[in-house]
Amino acid sequence: MVTTLRDARRARHIAEQVPDPELPMLSLADLGVLRDVELTEDGTVVASLTPTYSGCPAMAEMRADVAARLRDAGYARVEIRTVLDPPWTSDWITPAGRRKLTEHGIAPPGPAAPPGGPVPLVLSPTRHTVTCPRCGSANTEETSRFAATSCKSLWRCRACREPFEYVKEI
Repeated sequence: MVTTLRDARRARHIAEQVPDPELPMLSLADLGVLRDVELTEDGTVVASLTPTYSGCPAMAEMRADVAARLRDAGYARVEIRTVLDPPWTSDWITPAGRRKLTEHGIAPPGPAAPPGGPVPLVLSPTRHTVTCPRCGSANTEETSRFAATSCKSLWRCRACREPFEYVKEI
């Protein structure tokens, strides 16, 4: 089977539209977990995904959703690969993805710590400033280190008094 650049672009476009199962306002492309989509000479679509963290429970759903969307679009042979190196970082969330999180009342992550070492040892509680996605105030407080998913924490704005979730830096 001869594949064309147009077919490859179409397959990529379809995979890029798949929503994240835990943050449905984001596509897998917005989240940065869709690493690559290619069309092989025999017509197999190979989509590569990187989990947000080891053991991410949404990964099986992501794989199934990408495969189903591609098959529904007429691609008979679909392969989903998991790519672990380099590991995903919250820095891979696109600017559009960060904007969508804020628009939906979820504070996007700040820059992730650079990889490698040395890692500073801090014995006192770390102070972290998170801006309220509703009113823009930095007068916020963490109420729980974990939210509905492990990659988010719960915060409250002291200015507008609204609760909100925050996507952690990884």
